Order: sequence, then structure tokens, then C-alpha cells
Amino acid sequence: MKDIEYYIDIRKQLHYHPDVSGHEQFAHDVVVHELQRLNPDELYDHVGGYGVIAYWKSNLNDADKTVAFRADIDALPIGHRCGHDGHTTIMLRFAELVASCKERRYNVMLVFQPEEETGFGAQKIVESGLLQRHNVKVIFGLHNLPGVPLGTVVLNPGTFAAASTGVVYSLKGRETHASTPEKGLNPGLAVAEIIQRFSHLSCQSSENLSDFRQSTLVCCRIGEEAFGTSAGKGEVMFTLRAFTNDSMSQLVEQARSIVNEVSAREGLQLNIEYIEPFRATENTPALVKQLEAVFSPQVSTIVTHTPFRWSEDFADYLQVIPGAFFGIGSGESHPELHHPDYVFPDRLIEPASHCFELIMNNIII
Repeated sequence: MKDIEYYIDIRKQLHYHPDVSGHEQFAHDVVVHELQRLNPDELYDHVGGYGVIAYWKSNLNDADKTVAFRADIDALPIGHRCGHDGHTTIMLRFAELVASCKERRYNVMLVFQPEEETGFGAQKIVESGLLQRHNVKVIFGLHNLPGVPLGTVVLNPGTFAAASTGVVYSLKGRETHASTPEKGLNPGLAVAEIIQRFSHLSCQSSENLSDFRQSTLVCCRIGEEAFGTSAGKGEVMFTLRAFTNDSMSQLVEQARSIVNEVSAREGLQLNIEYIEPFRATENTPALVKQLEAVFSPQVSTIVTHTPFRWSEDFADYLQVIPGAFFGIGSGESHPELHHPDYVFPDRLIEPASHCFELIMNNIII
């Protein structure tokens, strides 16, 4: 088997060739090259764009059941500042463990998924039909967690990560000369009212997860830099967030109702666009309970019931397949995800791939 330095080098190659969502050509080619030398029973490239799926048959009795594992392969526009280069490397290291395993209880599928950052990749993998064709019964995934001791696993039997969506509200009125604003339709006051009313949509202190809601103003534009013209159009953008899918639907509807009311009263045309929607990542409690037993006592484990506020498109798998998404610590003092100083810690490759190996060898489905 290749030593850890081999995989650290792969991680660095991926890091220095970041591909944003929908353009993961370099990562795709590295993954395919590495998997080819491991001779899976099936190898699928360009799945849902630049996704790659490897499949090994069971060498024991339960050949009709498949357990799947997922890693994300895309980068941010600022580079690999979320650790997907590390997640891909973890899965490649795990692939070697799968290939060398002499007693695989179940078929094993490894999913190298594109487009996680935009929230579209998981759905594309589901729509490929490969999970269904190979009778995937459960699916697992992980994400590194800055602020948590290196290698410590974080489990949540409920919602692991929040639902969220970006939303753009475009308001169109009518420009006029700045000296006669009363002859036009300026959306400025409507935008101001929307911002003020959206501030009351947030509820972050409730102990009931279904009550958590968050509205974050991210951008506001009104008119142009033309001092002789009263503005005739405006855009206001928010990120909406909730801990359950039902709460998210209610929040989106509340927000839409406010904007509809304000724009209609002011005589403005309204267009609404939703950007990068994510469902809540709602784990299967029985599988999380199994993971707690599987990792004990070899892996330090924390069980929490508080979801992370960020979002994960792993949620789309959980809509159709039982599964569990968990975190693994990348260091208590490690820079935050998406921070300009973030670099995936190579010391995490081995313990994280070992977690996947423990699941493969011990999970019961």
C-alpha cells in the first residue's frame, strides 16, 4: 500500500489546482487515475458532470446490499479553503483500504461528488441512477471541523447542518429626473422597509430547533451613480436559513409574503430568484447510534444535538437513502472554513480514512 506521504502529495496537487463547481476537470482526472490502479469492479467517470463513482462487490454473502461513502471534490472561487481537497484525498486513501479488504461484508460504493458548494452536485449523482442500480442501502459522509480537536468525531442524531437559500428580490419602478422624484417610482423606501422587516424574521435563541430561523442581508443595490436621475430599480439579497426543512419552507413563504405586500403597495414590479438552495441535512438516528458504537473506543467522539448553521448538499442523499453525515476535527486552533488562511491539515487524512474503514467493517444494514 502507498504510504501517507503519497497521499499528502495528492492532496497538495489538488490544492494547487482548485476547480470551482461545475469545472472539476483536474480533480476528476486525478481521482480516475488513482482508482484505475485499484481495479474496482465498476468505475464510472463524468457522473453528473465531473463526478466519479467506484464500486467493489462484496466478497462475502450480502452481495445484494451496498454501503456508499461520499467525498466532495470542488473548490471555492478563492481556492480549496473548505477542505474538499482533503476530503477527496481521504476517500482515495480509503479506496485503497477497500480494495485490499479480504472480507467486505457489503458491496462498497465510493462517490466523488462535484458541485457541493453550489448545492447541485448531490442531486446530479442521485439523478444518475447509479445509487439505485447498485442497491445502495445507506450512505455516509464527513466534513472537517475547525475548532474541534484533530481527529475527534462529531455526531448528531438529528439535523447536522442547516437548510439555506440565497434569494434575490428585484424591484422595478420608473426612473425620472432627480428634480421631480414624485413623477417616478423610486424603490428606495420599499427596499428599506424590506430590510427592516426581514430583521424581525430571525429567531436564534429558541431551544426548539424547529423555531430557529435566520435572515442575513448580503447585498443591496438601488439605482445608478447618476445624480440627475431618481432611482427606478433596486435589488436586495438575503440568505435565509433554518434547522428543519419545514421551518425553511415557512421562512421562505414569510419572506415572500413581505416582499409581495411591499412591492404591490408601492406599485413596483417584483421578480424573485432563489440561489444555491440547500435542504437541512437530517441524519437517520439509528445509523448515528450505530456510528457511536462503531467508533467507540477507538475514536474520540462527541454527540451534539445542535446543528451547524452552514449547509451541505449531502442532505439530498438523505431525502432518498438512509444515512449519516458527521464531522471530524481539524484542530482547535485551525482557521475557520472559507477563511483565507485555511489549509486542510494533512495529519487528518489517516484518522479520517480509518473512520470510513471502521464503518465499512462494522456497520449493519
